[in-house]
Amino acid sequence: MAYSGAVLQRARERLEQAREIARNEANERLEKAYADCPRLREVDLALQRTMAQTVAAALASGSDPREAIERIKKENQNLQAERSWLLQTLELEDDDFDPQSVCELCGGTGYVGSAMCECLRELCRQEQKRELSSLLDGRESFDGFRLELYPESPDPKLGVSCRRVMKSVRDRCFDYARAFRTDSPNLLFSGGTGLGKTFLSACIARTVAEGGFSVVYDTAGKLFSDFEAAKFQTSEQTQARTTKYLDCDLLIIDDLGTEMTTQFTQSALYQVVNTRLMAARPVIISTNLSPTELEDRYSPQIVSRLLGSYELLTFCGNDIRLLRK
Repeated sequence: MAYSGAVLQRARERLEQAREIARNEANERLEKAYADCPRLREVDLALQRTMAQTVAAALASGSDPREAIERIKKENQNLQAERSWLLQTLELEDDDFDPQSVCELCGGTGYVGSAMCECLRELCRQEQKRELSSLLDGRESFDGFRLELYPESPDPKLGVSCRRVMKSVRDRCFDYARAFRTDSPNLLFSGGTGLGKTFLSACIARTVAEGGFSVVYDTAGKLFSDFEAAKFQTSEQTQARTTKYLDCDLLIIDDLGTEMTTQFTQSALYQVVNTRLMAARPVIISTNLSPTELEDRYSPQIVSRLLGSYELLTFCGNDIRLLRK
């Protein structure tokens, strides 16, 4: 799963912090043992010296080092025996001073061979959810979608009630989020202001992220701002801000059509839509524009992809924000 560079970096930092804590705790246990038994420190220092002496003796030139090595080896064995006895008196084992493993599978490296270990993957999931939480208000859940706010009487244009339409939309979004895969279809939310597009987008984002997939959720304005910054800045951090839109498992673009449409925004939108379409990576786009208004605003290449390769979900009803007031 393609987590953004920022999410992966924070997860790696947390894993390294856990390893550092384990190393510090191991050192604290050793220092306590030294405080309880000063002779143990002396023995450990002597063992370090005998190892250095063995290496020096083996490298000595002009004489046979075997006698020196044998003498040092015997001294080392005596020290090891004394150390073992000292640990017994302290009711300790030698591995009590080893850092506790952060992960039994990878040893805290975050990888098993070239594959990401589950420990690092879980930290990525947590950082992903934390990043989303900074954008969402924490109340987004499908259970909180209030159908009673939509008119029950038949809509003249649709021939059915908006409540019935929106129940179908909500159920489709719920099924999409629960069954999400990296090759799930693209969705296009279309409808007026305050009809629940952002809310249901956020519900999908939270559910998919909790399923362990990488999700990038942002407004169209923020997306275009990041691409514009990347155009004029070449830093690795700036480039990563645009790469995340192309590589994540699910991209959700909110409020398309609220930006000022320029040649640059058209080009950036086409790059995102086309790149992800070619890679079969799903996108959800919400907009206040109708299909006809999309045709009037964006290039034929963009509109062809949006209306031809996205499943259209039409939102209807009255502005919920006003109704709640």
